[in-house]
Amino acid sequence: MRACIILTSVILAFLRSGSASLVVKGPAGPVLEGEEVTLECVDTESQFNMSTVHFEKLSRHMKTWYRLDLDEYNYFYRRCFYYDVDVKREDGRLLLWLPRIQTWSAGPYRCVADNATEQMNNSSMTYTIPVHYMREVSVYRSGLGSLTRYFTQQQDLRVRLGDDVELECSTSASESPQYFWAKEGEDWIVPASKLKLAQVRELDSGKYTCTAQHPTVGSLSKKRTISITVLPEDAAWYETTTGRIALMAAAAGVALLVIILSMTAYLCRRAKQRKSKGPIDDRSQKKPIYRNSVESLPSTAGDKQPLV
Repeated sequence: MRACIILTSVILAFLRSGSASLVVKGPAGPVLEGEEVTLECVDTESQFNMSTVHFEKLSRHMKTWYRLDLDEYNYFYRRCFYYDVDVKREDGRLLLWLPRIQTWSAGPYRCVADNATEQMNNSSMTYTIPVHYMREVSVYRSGLGSLTRYFTQQQDLRVRLGDDVELECSTSASESPQYFWAKEGEDWIVPASKLKLAQVRELDSGKYTCTAQHPTVGSLSKKRTISITVLPEDAAWYETTTGRIALMAAAAGVALLVIILSMTAYLCRRAKQRKSKGPIDDRSQKKPIYRNSVESLPSTAGDKQPLV
């Protein structure tokens, strides 16, 4: 037992001697996309000269660490891919300033010393900025196929009396959001991403709002409102939203078919014209030209022998 304690102490001492004194410090609270962020590289044990320390960022596609200073080696890469960061040195401090943080600029980052000895760890632990975001909410009528999902981004949904309607709300965020459905003028709330209305009636007409709430950041939420209009049961099919989508798809298909047929006819006509052309009449090239003939150029010498 005593030997185990001594061995553990030796291992901890070795790890402590090889641990890095460089630390990357960032914001304490949550960071929203688009906010200003400043990182600082700190030497906790005063082992390094901060003028020889620099920031690096890991390229996840290249699997390589790139220096963020504007040196000759990384100038092109820095200006093309990390143009939204700026390294500052103020009063012996090393700072990394990001004026508008985005998801692709969240990290990971580290700071590295150039003149570290073999006994020192010359780099800090990696640091990734916890960027929270939420995109705009989309609402569409589910159960009608994937094509209608891209055509139903509109404010009004027109359905027939007695139809079954299922609305789905979705968005992308840094964490899985919570969804809530509510109707204007009503006091009920449905805590789900889908809202099902079976056999709609005229009373179901109105405005429905889907709210997406970030689970960690309470101030981060998005909303989208859609209006449902219940038509009479005998309404024409083209008056409904589904009918309008079908008309738009049919019109696009007809236009594409006309373009294809027109191009095919044009190419066939052009190929036929090329095929109908005969060979070039080159009989004039077979006729011999004499020096004394009218067709020849003026010459001081004359002979009647053909040139060809």
